[in-house]
Amino acid sequence: MPKLGMEPIRRAALVKATIAEVGDAGSLDVAVSRIAKRAGMSSGLAHHYFGGKDEIFAAAMRQILTDYRAEVTTALRRTPDRATAVIEASFAPSCFAPETVAAWMTFYAQAHTSPPALRLLRIYQRRLRSTLTHALRGQVDDPRAAAETLAALIDGTYLAMAFGHVPGGTARVLSVLHSLRGQS
Repeated sequence: MPKLGMEPIRRAALVKATIAEVGDAGSLDVAVSRIAKRAGMSSGLAHHYFGGKDEIFAAAMRQILTDYRAEVTTALRRTPDRATAVIEASFAPSCFAPETVAAWMTFYAQAHTSPPALRLLRIYQRRLRSTLTHALRGQVDDPRAAAETLAALIDGTYLAMAFGHVPGGTARVLSVLHSLRGQS
């Protein structure tokens, strides 16, 4: 008989193990059996809870996006400016944990071939742009265009930083942001 209440604990363990395994491998070339072993359970149980690797990875990306949303919420407590909070959250140290970076890189690539991954990526992109558009109303002439540009800059800078192509890292990016916003 299954233990009541174990499903959420086991699902969370599988998600955490998926992020770690993708981080170690640097790709989705990870067997469900490796993920399950890292989570301390059988691959049959992993398949029972998620069905397959794509579903486990989608759950892992939803968790990463949930963690990102928590970073935005925390940043909003520090600054009343919503656009600044979103940008600061995008460059939070937690977003640059090696396993998180590997998961994002894999997620971007997977979105080209996996409809569920593409759907999740589009949800993230729509939310980012919508939040920025709302935050920029009354500050710029065309908040939607400004939000599109900022979102592209966030994603592009994230990718550059993930590959170590931004001297000074997140501190430099945030310094530039604050100087542009007149908050030096």
